Amino acid sequence: MYPILTFDDLPFWRLSVGSKPRKLGKKRENMGDERVKTEVLQTINLFQVLPKLVVFDLDYTIWPFYCECRSKREMPSLYPHVKGILYALKDKGIDVAIASRSPTPDIAKTFLDKLGIQSMFVAQINNMGATSILVDNGVNQQAFRQGLVEFSQKSKASDKAGSSGKNKKK
Repeated sequence: MYPILTFDDLPFWRLSVGSKPRKLGKKRENMGDERVKTEVLQTINLFQVLPKLVVFDLDYTIWPFYCECRSKREMPSLYPHVKGILYALKDKGIDVAIASRSPTPDIAKTFLDKLGIQSMFVAQINNMGATSILVDNGVNQQAFRQGLVEFSQKSKASDKAGSSGKNKKK
């Protein structure tokens, strides 16, 4: 199993066709990118086994909307913790990719460029036996920690079965 951790607003087996956007719900804590990055780095340092690649869905995972419901002319926004999480992963040398089912990839790319984060993603991939974390209302520090816990548990189980290929903490 390739050591991948994914964050998605829908399970991989569920299609997003016909899904209704969720309301954003409770008020979010607005933290600065550097503060989030520092806290995420502290969380990462708690784990011996880390993924080589972390994959994020776009719609309702890193931003609070569906691309197909927006125009390229609009200025998109991210969920509050996203940039800090991305910066922390980059600092630890963990690659980041996107895996989106958006029917409007041109709009998604435009939004990634407008937000200045397009260059942070090494690839766009499909599910390849990854540890996938379902997130409601966007990825945040709690979901990130949950993902590392589940990834670590799967890696340990895989090691017991004789598998290898893990990325040790840097």
